[in-house]
Amino acid sequence: MIVIGLLIIIATFWLIIKNYETRLVLALSGGLMAILGRDLVGSVDAFIQQFVNSGLVPTICTVLGFSYVMNYTKCSDHLVAMMTNILKRVPMIILPSTVIVTFFLNIALPSAAGVAAAVGALLIPMLLALKVKPGMAASAVYLGTWGSVISPGLMFNPQIADMAKVDVMTVIARTTPSVLISLGVAAVLLTIMAIVMKEGVGSNKDALATDEGQVVKVNYLYAVVPVLPLILLVISSKQIGLIPFISVPQAMLLGTMIGFVVTRCNPGEATKKFFRGAGDGFADVVGLMAAAAMFCAGMESIGLTGALVNVMKESQAAAQFAAAAGPFAMAAVSGSGNAAALAFNGAVVPHAADFGYEIIELGSVAQIAAALGRTMSPVAAAAIICAKLAGVNPMEIAKRNAIPTIGATIVVTLLLL
Repeated sequence: MIVIGLLIIIATFWLIIKNYETRLVLALSGGLMAILGRDLVGSVDAFIQQFVNSGLVPTICTVLGFSYVMNYTKCSDHLVAMMTNILKRVPMIILPSTVIVTFFLNIALPSAAGVAAAVGALLIPMLLALKVKPGMAASAVYLGTWGSVISPGLMFNPQIADMAKVDVMTVIARTTPSVLISLGVAAVLLTIMAIVMKEGVGSNKDALATDEGQVVKVNYLYAVVPVLPLILLVISSKQIGLIPFISVPQAMLLGTMIGFVVTRCNPGEATKKFFRGAGDGFADVVGLMAAAAMFCAGMESIGLTGALVNVMKESQAAAQFAAAAGPFAMAAVSGSGNAAALAFNGAVVPHAADFGYEIIELGSVAQIAAALGRTMSPVAAAAIICAKLAGVNPMEIAKRNAIPTIGATIVVTLLLL
């Protein structure tokens, strides 16, 4: 049964890499394993339970709704433009600053593809105007698109919080210092590569004089609105406690209402955008988590989860390596780390104490490694967007991001585990 289960898992990930519908592949694979393990009903129940998970569903749906409203009101554009205007004043540190600014914008705007499009449209032309080589310009923006790992709206943080029986800000507070150190490592490594490869500011001698991208007159009040929910969550968290506790859904709804008032948008249309985002969050994110839960239940019924846990009990090094290397490699190949990270978190992380780790740390390493693996993938949507904006092949970005992302993964794994 173990061998059959391993073959099913290999086939599952191969189909995902080949861009078959991830939810369908995970659900069918989980169902097949559950049939072999004589527990199809249990696998289906695991699928259904995710749809009524009170800790995850409201968080994911309200975050996506808020994000859609920010795009509709153009508040996201003003936030990006404000950060871009700051960067223009420091050309000598423009590459690491681009990585870091994109990273922090990705916390407020959790979609990697969305932030790549919004930030790339402004920063990549600016970098090209400063005579940065196109491949390096695209890589700098793309390398910052894993900031969502410390966003309360990322599906994994509520999932880990639910398993650990803590609030989502506790998870983020525990992982943020290690993530920020890893961010610094990635930014420095890319800067060193730009120097060694002679692709930094002023290196592209053949570049024609160009405009520095579109000019947006920043409305600073609009620019602040996308980060208001984050501010509310931080100051109301148990670690700070300046105001009474506010949950993620509450913060997102408050941010949405403030956006309505500040931008004086059409409330009817903005409301439609909010619920469209909430619906897409349910379909795309909650649906994926439900399929992953069915997959994990199938693994457990066939005995594969128990075998994997037993191997990890024998060695902390095995658990440490599996948590980082598996999701990273899967994401780098497929362009999405969601399936691998969800499978690992669902099957292995609940047993973290059995091999000497805590749920928060082990689960966080898996999802951070997946995000970093996706940040060097040439087939991810964010990579394709950045490559298009810079006029290069996505593979050129992947080659430049390989060392920084691998370095950051090693550092965050060693710091957290």
